[in-house]
Amino acid sequence: MSHTIVTNVCEGVADCVDACPVACIHEGPSKNTKGTDWYWIDFSTCIDCGICLQVCPVEGAIVPEERPELQNTPQ
Repeated sequence: MSHTIVTNVCEGVADCVDACPVACIHEGPSKNTKGTDWYWIDFSTCIDCGICLQVCPVEGAIVPEERPELQNTPQ
């Protein structure tokens, strides 16, 4: 099961992007409700390693389960 980046908690720090060993984290197409950049996890390529959780400095921005209702995954 994949992890999830909570779109409206993410602050666009992007430490997770460089840390991800499978490059499954991508920049969102616009700003979130906080007015910050945000990222999203491609559930189909995430290997559930948890590195993103370890490096993210924003509390609650990533949850350790697949929760598509919390992440605005672009179509």
